[in-house]
Amino acid sequence: MKLPRGFSFAGIHAGIKATRKDLALLWSEVPCSAAGAFTLNAACAAPVRDARSRLPASGIRAIVANSGNANSLTGTQGEDDVKALREAYGSALGVSSESVLLASTGVIGVRLPVSKLADAAPALAAARGPAIEAAAEAIMTTDTRIKLASRRIRIGEAEVTLAAFAKGAGMVAPELATMLAFIATDAAITPQMLSQCIKRASAGTFNHLTIDDDMSTNDCAMALANGLAKNPLIDAPGDDYSTFEETFTSLCMEMARAIAEDGEGATKLLTVHLSGAPDELTARELAKTVAGSNLVKTAVFGADPNWGRILAALGGRVGSRHLHVDPLRATVRIQGVTVYEAGGPAAFDPLPLRAKMRQPEVLIEVHLGQGNHTAQSFGCDMSYDYIKVNADYASFTSQSAEGVVTKDNRLTNYSPAFKRTLVVEALTYISRFRDKRTVIKYGGAAMVKDSLKAGFAGDVNLLLAAGLLPVVVHGGGPEITRTLDKLGGKKSEFIDGVRVTDSDDLKVVEMVLTGKVNTEIVTLLNREKAHAVGISGKDAGLLRAKKLLSDDGRDLGRVGEVTHVNIDFLDVLLSKKYVPVISPIGLGDDGEGYNINADTAAAEIAVALKADKLIYITDVPGVLVEGELVSELTASEARRRIEDGTIRGGMVAKVKSILSALERGVKSVHMIDGRQPHTLIAELFTDKGVGTMVRLD
Repeated sequence: MKLPRGFSFAGIHAGIKATRKDLALLWSEVPCSAAGAFTLNAACAAPVRDARSRLPASGIRAIVANSGNANSLTGTQGEDDVKALREAYGSALGVSSESVLLASTGVIGVRLPVSKLADAAPALAAARGPAIEAAAEAIMTTDTRIKLASRRIRIGEAEVTLAAFAKGAGMVAPELATMLAFIATDAAITPQMLSQCIKRASAGTFNHLTIDDDMSTNDCAMALANGLAKNPLIDAPGDDYSTFEETFTSLCMEMARAIAEDGEGATKLLTVHLSGAPDELTARELAKTVAGSNLVKTAVFGADPNWGRILAALGGRVGSRHLHVDPLRATVRIQGVTVYEAGGPAAFDPLPLRAKMRQPEVLIEVHLGQGNHTAQSFGCDMSYDYIKVNADYASFTSQSAEGVVTKDNRLTNYSPAFKRTLVVEALTYISRFRDKRTVIKYGGAAMVKDSLKAGFAGDVNLLLAAGLLPVVVHGGGPEITRTLDKLGGKKSEFIDGVRVTDSDDLKVVEMVLTGKVNTEIVTLLNREKAHAVGISGKDAGLLRAKKLLSDDGRDLGRVGEVTHVNIDFLDVLLSKKYVPVISPIGLGDDGEGYNINADTAAAEIAVALKADKLIYITDVPGVLVEGELVSELTASEARRRIEDGTIRGGMVAKVKSILSALERGVKSVHMIDGRQPHTLIAELFTDKGVGTMVRLD
């Protein structure tokens, strides 16, 4: 991402957390206009009170933010600590303490380890550079991934750049700037106009965000503008200001959506679009009411189209606030399906709608029909994991005498009854899976989202610990498409779902699959001590291939099908407890390489290895029948479902490959949703898994 002129960033480990980065810096080489929007929580933290009292302002050079400790509800000591740290950071950066702003996030009610943070100031200053990712990582708490965004616009003859990083996962409620967000821009704008901009942008974005309707003591959004773009100074409303505010708001909207998607324990992004309200305030309040309703959020988690909860939430707020709205006149849609209209329930088929509600994003639309004003609110579902994260927070979080905050979620902290049950079940599965060969086709969203990639690596490590012998076969279609687009703008052609691959394309395919994707997966797995080994299907003639034609005989180029698998090579690796990670490139008898479909390659490898299990990590929950997930299917049932059209579309080819693998010796095939964390473990290590298992009759 492009960064604004004159800004640098840093993220280091200062010692608040045991190991992870916990101190972030946003720095400008010249003085900036600065502004902010802050939590309305009356019990706000010391850094919030300090920054709020000094903004808007000019002459600001730096924002320093720490994670792991909120410096909140720490009395006058907390205020003294803010002053001491501003002095320490200013001295290390060579500027006055008045030009430094602070922000904190983390555990409430614990004093900051000031000496640790002051001692880290020189290292923070020395680490300044373009790595905005490091700064974004350093402010994470229960976040599962960093949150970044940028924009470029023209104001007058000048190119203006904006960049932002943010954090937020829990304790997020819609009362202005509900998280930490820091925006840097090289625009020339006065502090007063920047203040107007950030408050207006927050009102339409961050203030429409809710994770749990609990307002943090530390929420803030702060912006620095250093003027190095040299655009005409924005000092009053006008076309230039409107352009800047529109772009600034777009940036904040992207951050708000990212925070909602990464809510604590969240599995789905929830968007509520409310229209037809008599005024803007009513529209905003009712949209936030629906997005923040715990009953609505739990229904979304359970894929339950319970429109009654939506209307109940609306009616409760209308009645308690005496709003001039009749909720019974509303029209309600979930995922585009009308569920309530004209004063009563609408006829709809719940099973297909439940299937739509299992998607990663759920849209609820409410049209009141009583005005022209609209609003949009963002949130997430409420899962079991949200309860666990927050119920266990105090028990599992501790601070050492040196001020190091650690999280101890070991099994010892659970109840004796739970521990007994868990250990007995775990030992049962460990004995059952010892030395079983398992081929895993790894693809889809699980290869894109950082938290899911980390979860996959951890899951493979657990499979090894349980005695399984995993083999990973990966795809990489989206990355191949992006790379081809970048290199020449060539649009990929697909026939029957297969990418047409000419000789030039194959070079890119090999570069992406073997050189990039395979390397990243191996690195990730080895961080988890999985002893992974990256392999191309061409290595040691692992995958022999011949040219593949489409069903109607059309030439697909350098696309192949597997003719032989060198199991001796895999046997050696598995006997030494290595995890083979295979890119699906085959070697033909003509000495040429061939691009092989990853699903097909995984099935052929599973057959050749006589694997006990073949697992497809996909972007669907499993096999759905009338919108409902089928946990287990026999081969004959699967064939019948294909014949009667219940299984259709792209799922047909996948199920047919599953049946082929079963008929040739694979004992069971699992299809699981890679968009959810740890489904690999949940499918294999529970009696009734989370995906679909297909087995022979």
